[in-house]
Amino acid sequence: MHLRYNYRLYPSATQQGDLAKAFGCARVVYNDALATREAARANGLPYVKDADLSKALTEAKKAPERAWLGDVSSVVLQQALADLNTAYRNFFASVSGKRKGAKVGPPRFRSRKDNRQSIRLARNGFSLRSNRKLHIAKVGELKVAWSRELPSAPSSVTIIKDASGRYFASFVVQVDQKPLPEIDSEIGIDLGLIAFAVMSDGKTIDNPRFLRRAERKLRKAQQALSRKEKGSKNRAKARIRVAKAHARVADTRRDWAHKNSTQIIRENQAVYVEDLNVKGLARTRLAKSIQDAGWGMFTRMLEEKAARYGRTFVKVNRWFPSTQMCSICGAVGGKKPLSIREWTCTCGVTHDRDLNAAINILAAGRAERLNACGGDVRRDHGHAVADETGTTKRGESHAVEDLRLNRRGRQEEFEPDEPDCD
Repeated sequence: MHLRYNYRLYPSATQQGDLAKAFGCARVVYNDALATREAARANGLPYVKDADLSKALTEAKKAPERAWLGDVSSVVLQQALADLNTAYRNFFASVSGKRKGAKVGPPRFRSRKDNRQSIRLARNGFSLRSNRKLHIAKVGELKVAWSRELPSAPSSVTIIKDASGRYFASFVVQVDQKPLPEIDSEIGIDLGLIAFAVMSDGKTIDNPRFLRRAERKLRKAQQALSRKEKGSKNRAKARIRVAKAHARVADTRRDWAHKNSTQIIRENQAVYVEDLNVKGLARTRLAKSIQDAGWGMFTRMLEEKAARYGRTFVKVNRWFPSTQMCSICGAVGGKKPLSIREWTCTCGVTHDRDLNAAINILAAGRAERLNACGGDVRRDHGHAVADETGTTKRGESHAVEDLRLNRRGRQEEFEPDEPDCD
């Protein structure tokens, strides 16, 4: 398994200039190669191959108008071409349907005004010195804040300058999977805004609302930026202050998500969450709160850490009526506005909206896991009277029918004979 380990860099003023030159040269090479392929496509010519772009780069370095490309490491320039080739491969795979996930657009030109700049170096372009500094070809030895040791020798490194002017080194390393000891605990998680997460065992995680808490400082910094003259040095300084305020919020949210996701993975053998349409919800009137919560980042961390530590992670279909279904009798009571936090089922049980949804997500996730492993997920419902509460209606989805679990007595049907899917 390949992972990235990020560390803060502290280059000197001279090294910052050398890195800026490397960022610019990599951008120019990338844009020149992209323009070459776009021109060939517009003229109806064949697709320009990777080897031809590499030869064109070698010739460009000999030309007087591109002689300054020789001031930076050739590894940086070749990796810029490799990044373009990867972008094209991802685009073609997405168009043809070979790539899963969201659609990937064609490569776009890079701008010198981009707030985030980066270069990538292969193993022959950098080295770790005995004085614990990172040596970059034609830049020198960079001071690194080693917050932890690298688990293995890195295969590549990406030097990043973010919008707030900070420098980072992102190492790609090979990490062995370390399965945690198996435990019996499984959890269903219902994500929300009032409470960030409500779990099927009754535990809750409060919503920290990092952006909301920092809005006052952000508003003042943004107002100061808007009053500065465009193109002035004071405006550049004000922009850095705004970027640092946003970076502080993002870093705090990421650190919080890492800690909570790690704790959940360590304490549970299987984790089940709802497959929320975060992009769609981010276009509603709750957009700011949803983006501030960071559901997508949190579920992605759960999935990655589950794969690394030998845990099970399952996403339940977003159309599963986890909020509408009674976790005791299985009756579906219809849609409920967000203002309804508690509701009473026709069987007489009063449910907390989020806790009931988390219990249903746990049951649905177990059923999907058993079904994926070849287990029998269909229960014998017996014969019901026509007007009996919870009777299955004609045309109702079999998936909903099969997932009607009685938490007080019926969940044991899944537990003793559960197959080992790990």
